[in-house]
Amino acid sequence: MDDLDHALIRALRQDARAPLSSLSALLGVSRATVRARIDKLRQSGEIVGFTVLLKGDVARDPVRGLMMLGIEGRGADRIKRQLAGLPQVQAVHATNGRWDLIVELGTETLAQLDGVLNAIRRFDGVATSETSLLLSTVKSGG
Repeated sequence: MDDLDHALIRALRQDARAPLSSLSALLGVSRATVRARIDKLRQSGEIVGFTVLLKGDVARDPVRGLMMLGIEGRGADRIKRQLAGLPQVQAVHATNGRWDLIVELGTETLAQLDGVLNAIRRFDGVATSETSLLLSTVKSGG
């Protein structure tokens, strides 16, 4: 992939339904070149499909964060079950290194995030925690 392919993919990420004429004007190449590049990227497997992004996908859980947890003793399985029961928990990852678990959280407001963070910190067996807010996401989904 060259710079033109990367620029084309960036443009398609913004609007996968953009007309060839708009893409060619944006990239400074002919419509035929844009069509050929898209075809080449699809055939090579770089582009595997196109999708629709709904308003609900963007609006849901605008406040997101990652909470890293240090677990004392053998309570990880119990804590994972407790976390799975919280609607604000989007995913729980077991990891190695300093933290035992990384929890993906999503809420409507900062106050709601603060509430769930405090609840998780009170779980029996949670020894330490650190939380980072997710400010923006470049790529999401599989």
